[in-house]
Amino acid sequence: MSIQTFRRPLFRQPTITIKNDKVYLRCDFIDKDKAKEIPGYRWDKTTKSWEYPLSLEIVRQIYEKFPEVETDPVASARIQDMFAKANNVQKAKLQGWKDATPIKPMPIKVKPFQHQILGYNIGISIPNSALLMEMGTGKSLTAMAVAGRRYLDGEIQKLLIVCPTSIMFVWQDEFEKFADFPYSILVLNGPVKKRIEQLEKFQGAGLQVVVINYEATWRMEDELKKWKPDMIICDESQRIKTPSAQQSKCMHRMGKIAKYKMILTGTPVTQGPLDFFSQYKFLDPGIFGNSYYAFRAKYAVMGGFEGRQVISYQNLPELIEKAHSVAFRVTKAEALDLPEQIDTIRYCELEPKAQRIYEQMRKECVAELSEGKTVTAANVLAKLLRLQQITGGFLGDGEGIVQKVSSAKLLVLKEILEDIVIDAGKKLVIFARFRPEIAAIEKLLQQLNIKYECIHGDIDMGARGEKVKAFQTDPDTKVFVAQLQTAGLGITLTAADTAIFYSLDFSFANYDQARARLHRIGQKNNVTNIHLIMKGTVDTKVMGALKKKKNVADVVVDGWRKLFE
Repeated sequence: MSIQTFRRPLFRQPTITIKNDKVYLRCDFIDKDKAKEIPGYRWDKTTKSWEYPLSLEIVRQIYEKFPEVETDPVASARIQDMFAKANNVQKAKLQGWKDATPIKPMPIKVKPFQHQILGYNIGISIPNSALLMEMGTGKSLTAMAVAGRRYLDGEIQKLLIVCPTSIMFVWQDEFEKFADFPYSILVLNGPVKKRIEQLEKFQGAGLQVVVINYEATWRMEDELKKWKPDMIICDESQRIKTPSAQQSKCMHRMGKIAKYKMILTGTPVTQGPLDFFSQYKFLDPGIFGNSYYAFRAKYAVMGGFEGRQVISYQNLPELIEKAHSVAFRVTKAEALDLPEQIDTIRYCELEPKAQRIYEQMRKECVAELSEGKTVTAANVLAKLLRLQQITGGFLGDGEGIVQKVSSAKLLVLKEILEDIVIDAGKKLVIFARFRPEIAAIEKLLQQLNIKYECIHGDIDMGARGEKVKAFQTDPDTKVFVAQLQTAGLGITLTAADTAIFYSLDFSFANYDQARARLHRIGQKNNVTNIHLIMKGTVDTKVMGALKKKKNVADVVVDGWRKLFE
């Protein structure tokens, strides 16, 4: 009896179908290991096929591992469209700064910079994109233009923007100033119950935009899913870099319900290359898969105690190539088309108790000025000063006793310090007007273990020079804190390209001189000035006067009532 060897014939020809933004691969059982090598896989018992999130990277890997695969006509048309859009991305990236032109008109009221056009072209070319644009390069404007174009093209009706608390009202300002398309916007703020009620009642013409902070998103996940956003923008996406964090898991789940997604960040990598995973899992799990441990095994070398510590990295060129396949990256140094100084605002809101104190003080100031026979600049400024102290977090009794009434600005400052200093490793300068503010800032820096230098009126001139030198030359000294009136002249702080104006005084000359500490000979980058503004307070009035290059004293007498509105 002869023994014959039989080779089991192929169970089926490998085939691809696409349904509901999923790609399904049917193949022989003996090829299951090859199917599992493709990230994001799941066995679908109903269709008896391997299910993957639909992305160009997934399709490419299927074709590589199954060269004989057949594609049905519907899937074939979808894949061809994906490759065409990918070609648009490559064309956009190959365009020079001077040659960049929008693929479709940008629906904004201002002329964009060339680098913003490049980012916009990439954003509208692929459903899920990343704008890795450094702070000050206009990533929110670029993202808004992408969302506006998708609305005008009939692709989306509802946009959800998730961002840090301090940026929520910045988004509202951006839409009001620059959106050249119909929209309605709702900033979800306050207690969760109130936010839910606001969302349920929200209706509006044009693109419906909802803005919410990360902390509230996972607490309102069910309600947000019920609202059914067509597009989600994840701003400062490094906030979800930790896969196990509650807000990260929430964003991963939210990402499954939206057809279009964007991540915005200037610092996608803060602790190491593995930071990409969680952000891209929200954006497009087809790029790096759904398993963090599989991702880590591919790109990290583990060691240390029980092999649980990352000791080095591997395959980084591949990781970077995949990350940048759907991304546009630009820094302030690269964006030579930017103005030399960029002014931005981070809004803060007084806590309810502090708001009541502020409102009571405001009414008292108005009453005192109304009773006076002569309104002078001096007594108006004195009243404004009292209100400004509250917006900075403190209230004096006139006899030297100072009471802390608010931590709102400190919390926003903490966010910025974490993003720029701790995560990005960059230096920055903080300007503040009042000594209690400076003391509170110093305490915060100590709590965050950030090395800093500080100058104010009680520090002699000789010591000031040594402190400036330390900041300029010591790589470990990351922050320079300066009282506005003290630091206005004679010092150079070009080691930083970002300044925070914690509070402002009433002199345009002081303000202008403070700005010039960073923006001067020796500065290699564009300078970003971040202003912490307490929404609905005297801060907005002072900022308005300084933007017009005026001293506050020059506008107080005739229109003093407007300053207290």
